[in-house]
Amino acid sequence: MFIYKIAVVADSHYSFSPSVGSGSGTSFSITGEERITAIRVWELYGNHIYGIQVRHGSVWSQIAGYTYNNPIEFELFEDERIIQVSGKHAHYIQSLIFVTNKGRSMFAGQPSGNSFNMYPTHQDAELRFISGRYHGGLSSFQAHWAVLNESNDW
Repeated sequence: MFIYKIAVVADSHYSFSPSVGSGSGTSFSITGEERITAIRVWELYGNHIYGIQVRHGSVWSQIAGYTYNNPIEFELFEDERIIQVSGKHAHYIQSLIFVTNKGRSMFAGQPSGNSFNMYPTHQDAELRFISGRYHGGLSSFQAHWAVLNESNDW
């Protein structure tokens, strides 16, 4: 019985923000064992989000989507974590805004389309990984939230 209660409490620290966008194309999932420490986003000039890359600890993920010119890069401070993702979507993800617990934010893309706002259900959770689809740019986006414990397992 005691083990079951621990599992229920641990599971309550994970939450998932449902998909936004049309969802066509190739699926991606960007995960890592350590805290997210930086994000790169490529935007197609005057249009939508073209590609995204995440750094967990010191390791950069594969690029989901495509590259175009120079990315917008957002590096987090050592004690900083992403606690909200907002933006706009239509067929593609039009814009992304990443907000941290320090009140800083990164904006990429164009503010047109339908609004979305993603955040964890547990107050101590942070963005742990992202997933979605791409085809001519990011066509869907999901955020996955969890509490990062001291042993870097979640």
